[in-house]
Amino acid sequence: MALIFDRYKDRLATLPKEKGWITENLYMYQGFWHQSSRRISVETVMALQDTFKAHPTDIYLATVPKSGTTWLKALVFALVNRNRYKVDRFSTHPLLVSSPHNCLPFIETEIFRNTPTYVDSHSPRLFAIHIPYTSLPQSILDSGCRLVYLCRNPKDVMVPMFHFANKLRDKSRGLLTFEETFELFSKGIMPTGPYWDHVKGYHKTSLEHREKVLFLTYKDLKIDAVNNVKRLARYLGNPFTEEEEAEGAVEGIVKLCSFENLREVNKHGNLHEDIPNDAFFREGKVGDWTNHLTDEMSCILDEITKEKFYGISLGTTLFIKWLNGDSYVIRIQVKLILDVCFGQ
Repeated sequence: MALIFDRYKDRLATLPKEKGWITENLYMYQGFWHQSSRRISVETVMALQDTFKAHPTDIYLATVPKSGTTWLKALVFALVNRNRYKVDRFSTHPLLVSSPHNCLPFIETEIFRNTPTYVDSHSPRLFAIHIPYTSLPQSILDSGCRLVYLCRNPKDVMVPMFHFANKLRDKSRGLLTFEETFELFSKGIMPTGPYWDHVKGYHKTSLEHREKVLFLTYKDLKIDAVNNVKRLARYLGNPFTEEEEAEGAVEGIVKLCSFENLREVNKHGNLHEDIPNDAFFREGKVGDWTNHLTDEMSCILDEITKEKFYGISLGTTLFIKWLNGDSYVIRIQVKLILDVCFGQ
């Protein structure tokens, strides 16, 4: 880690910076704010852009922090490995003895390993990323690999991020107040933020190249986990057979990866020396923001969201698809990105 941080220290010194949530500062790189000198940081983004080689069979799970990353990791790991680790043999399944973050690593943290898991011959390689779409390593963009994006209501992102940051924050700096958190978030200043620009980057690609990015919402996944897991399996080229569905394989994965089950498994221990496993399991609810935001805060975020998302352009490619009769898909997709923010 020290070698990589040292390699990019001169570039870091040239970047604009603002007050950080967990670290002292956040640095603006390619239009987004990043932490520094941590496993997931601006230095790791630069290192991956310089050195990472993607495989066409790779699968990447992309999220803004606190958008349901842990849950998505568990679901995809269980889904892709369902023949390797049988869900009905609970005592032997990795998700019952380890964090989803150990089962499916962040690509940003893999750059530090002497022997990264991405050199493993097991295919497909599974990784999570917080990197904005426009900052992805070129090899990922060119490889033809699959990306899955999970989007969550910005208010339900800000609240758990506030609690998570204060759990990891150096106590000598004092805790963030909720008012400070709101001010930073509403200005777009958060790790890998602005939130709205991060979402728009992946959403735009999912509209223009549906084979490249599958865009899911946390709310839909909570409302109908079974059908969305089946949809996820089809997109990843690993659909459930009729026999599997009849045997309850989909429901088994949903149960295995439930918030309650994962929280119980991860009550103790640390993911790293500075991050306890239980820090990733607070509420896992849709609409918990109503217990934290004032009406004024909620209205301000609604206005920002309307301004950011109503400006989405369908573009020439999608207009042609609309002319060819694909208007239903376009209407549903554009409505979806607004519904996720304004529905509870």
